[in-house]
Amino acid sequence: MKRLFRFHYPKIIIFIIITIISYFIFTNPGVISYLDGLEILHTNWGVFIAGILFAFGFTTPLSIGLFLTLNPSSILFASIIGALGSLIADLLIFKLIHMSFMDEFKSLERTKPFKFIEYEFDNNFSAHVRNYLLYIFAGIIFASPLPDEVGVTMLAGLSRINPYIFSIISFLLHAVGIAAILLIAG
Repeated sequence: MKRLFRFHYPKIIIFIIITIISYFIFTNPGVISYLDGLEILHTNWGVFIAGILFAFGFTTPLSIGLFLTLNPSSILFASIIGALGSLIADLLIFKLIHMSFMDEFKSLERTKPFKFIEYEFDNNFSAHVRNYLLYIFAGIIFASPLPDEVGVTMLAGLSRINPYIFSIISFLLHAVGIAAILLIAG
């Protein structure tokens, strides 16, 4: 049976659709008044839940909408609580990648495109510069509303990062990203 529609980038299209839906949801006065009536969202649990949603690519737009709707009184405290939620989600992603994707990463390392990229990086950059570039790129992903799955995969699959160091990086960068969103909205 032929497919009626064939999308080359279904995940990106789904992300765009979720972003548009989130915009309409969180600009609807009825939804805002309903969320205002939910007591749990106006506690630290609401910020914590929004932080968990901030870590996953497809729920990031919903998370941003929640953060903006919650309008916390202390941006610093909300950033810390939200970053804790994001950290827990990232640790879950980190463990899943280590348990189920490592065999695919080892297989990927043997492919021609990966060997070419590795060769170019090895010849043009020192080991320290390569590590810094990897951490900078992953850090930009963590601090932004981009899907954390990409940054976690980079750090968990392409580097030998200690989970403790990963936790510190994840927490700090999410706190900065959440604070930036709340500052821009405020």
